[in-house]
Amino acid sequence: MDRISKLKEFLKTSPQDSFLIHALALEYVKISDLVAAEECFTLNLEKNPEYVATYYHLGKLYENAGKEAAAIKIYELGIIFSKQINDNHSFGELRAALDNLL
Repeated sequence: MDRISKLKEFLKTSPQDSFLIHALALEYVKISDLVAAEECFTLNLEKNPEYVATYYHLGKLYENAGKEAAAIKIYELGIIFSKQINDNHSFGELRAALDNLL
């Protein structure tokens, strides 16, 4: 069974698990299914906006797709949430990603 199938099986019993949703999105990125990846990342942010790793990876997905305005918006939202939860590491990564884009 491939990783995507395994993650989908795990999600059947834990559909709210942000780590699993994020991992599934990353697997979709690996196979260049960017539509499915974006859907997973977006779902994850709706379910758990404090899962700040998703902001970075969704921002990168948008950057690579040439959607700079969307990437900027996502990075800025991630910066806000990382500040709120005092996640200085994520804050720094998101700030650097935004600065590099600008």
